[in-house]
Amino acid sequence: MAKKFQKAFALFFFILTFFTVATNSVAAGTPLSSAGNTRPASLFAFGLTPANLRESNFPEENFPLPVGKSARSDTTLLYPGGVPFGVKFITEGVMVVGFCDVATKDKNVNPSLDAGLRQGDLILKVNDSELCGADELTSVVESCKGKPLKLLCRRDGKDYTTTLHPAYSAAEGRYKTGVYVRDSGAGIGTVTFIIPETFAFAGLGHGICDADSGKLIPMQRGTVADVTINGVVKGLPGAPGEVKGYFSSGKTGSLIGNTECGVYGVMTKLPASVPFDKPVPVGKRDEVQPGKAWLYCTLDVGGVCRYEIEISDIHRDSLSNKCFTVKVTDPALLEKSGGIVQGMSGSPILQNGKLVGAVTHVLINDPTTGYGIFIENMLNQMGDLAA
Repeated sequence: MAKKFQKAFALFFFILTFFTVATNSVAAGTPLSSAGNTRPASLFAFGLTPANLRESNFPEENFPLPVGKSARSDTTLLYPGGVPFGVKFITEGVMVVGFCDVATKDKNVNPSLDAGLRQGDLILKVNDSELCGADELTSVVESCKGKPLKLLCRRDGKDYTTTLHPAYSAAEGRYKTGVYVRDSGAGIGTVTFIIPETFAFAGLGHGICDADSGKLIPMQRGTVADVTINGVVKGLPGAPGEVKGYFSSGKTGSLIGNTECGVYGVMTKLPASVPFDKPVPVGKRDEVQPGKAWLYCTLDVGGVCRYEIEISDIHRDSLSNKCFTVKVTDPALLEKSGGIVQGMSGSPILQNGKLVGAVTHVLINDPTTGYGIFIENMLNQMGDLAA
């Protein structure tokens, strides 16, 4: 089984997703109004979830533990999520996402490539001044009168400096750098769990990555907002589906971290749509077993529902976001979404009454199958927030 999935790795659709719904991507030296790249989160409504799957009908004996810590000091209790959340974030500096040649009077040139910039690099400072966004970079470039610009950049966690010589576009009558950058974004994902005492939370089970470079986005700050889910596009082999929704409130929390094993932050209060009256214990990696489990997610305005899945191919030593295989077996979920779809990233997985993980990936050629992450891996990324 392991060899099968290693061979098919290229077919996995990484990131289930915190799908981006609004980003600012511009060519430096180009007016922002003509270069925005925006994708709306609300498109259309679809579907109905059977009422008998709602948490209000779950057997009470499955979750008898009280709020807070259990009698065992090594047992953490968490509220499973399954509720959608929206994030709006600002990047640290601006991220390079692409390049475009500048047509000068004599020839086409690319000042950014000549300066050594690469896709995924961060531009943090220009002429020793901190860069606050794409708008500011555009302004600096267009007013530089062709003078060289000293850049402080970061690649793969290491800072470097370079000098960029803007080129004058004969057709547009202004100086340009030949680079596309991004400084912000927004999207929808699923909350995995919430810590009862502090309302600290984690979600997605994987990081928010740039769509163009595939690299983890370094965030300067981010806010959390409520989301209304009003439909789902069914996944098909070769065509992953997606959850549809829209931001429905103001700020309801803060996003603090973006890691390979998920995002985390703090909410102002426990969401009313959390499907459990009581928190449940964490299931450690050595407690996860092949076989039946439950996945919790929101696919319409009806709220969080649970669906049956099968866990297999468990890699107990994995510290990544692909720790075991998830197979959707519930007829209701297969009928509604075709299996795992974009927007379900972070949907909590419970087995034997314990929170053991979250869904993170889907197999492009088989939307009924995907990957999950151990809940321990997500907690470990939270640092002091999980203490």
